[in-house]
Amino acid sequence: MYVNGYMDIRIDRLYKKEDYTIGNLYINGEYLCDTLEDKVRTLDTIEDKIYGETAIPEGRYEVILSYSPHFKKILPELLDVPMFKDIRIHAGNNKEDTKGCILVGENKVKGKVINSKKSMKKLMSVIKTAWDNGEKIYINIR
Repeated sequence: MYVNGYMDIRIDRLYKKEDYTIGNLYINGEYLCDTLEDKVRTLDTIEDKIYGETAIPEGRYEVILSYSPHFKKILPELLDVPMFKDIRIHAGNNKEDTKGCILVGENKVKGKVINSKKSMKKLMSVIKTAWDNGEKIYINIR
C-alpha cells in the first residue's frame, strides 16, 4: 500500500461548516473513512487560533506512531503543525471530541462521525504495518 516508498494519507475537506469540518480520508488514493475536524479558520497569527475549536492548517505533515499521555495508548501523531502541538488522529464522534485533532468514522449523522472505533482500528492496522516496515508516513490535508 505504499507509493514512492512511503505511505500517503490524504484528507479532502469537503464540508467546511460554521463549527466543524467533514472530509474523506484516503490511503494511497483508496478511500478508507470520513473525518471530523474543528472549524477551518484563517490563521495569519496565533491570535486567530481558538484553542480546541480550530482545524489544523492545510498542508503536508509527517506522521509517526507515539504514545499519547491523554489517551494512554499509541496513536498517529502529526509532526510540525504550525501553531499546534500534540495533534493526533483518534476516535471520537462530535466536535467536542476533536480539540484540534482529526477524528475518523462514518459521516452518517450531520456534524458527527459514527463507528469511529471501527474506523480507527482499520486505520491503525494499515499505519502500523507501514510503521513496522520502516516506511515514512505523510498526511496531506486539503
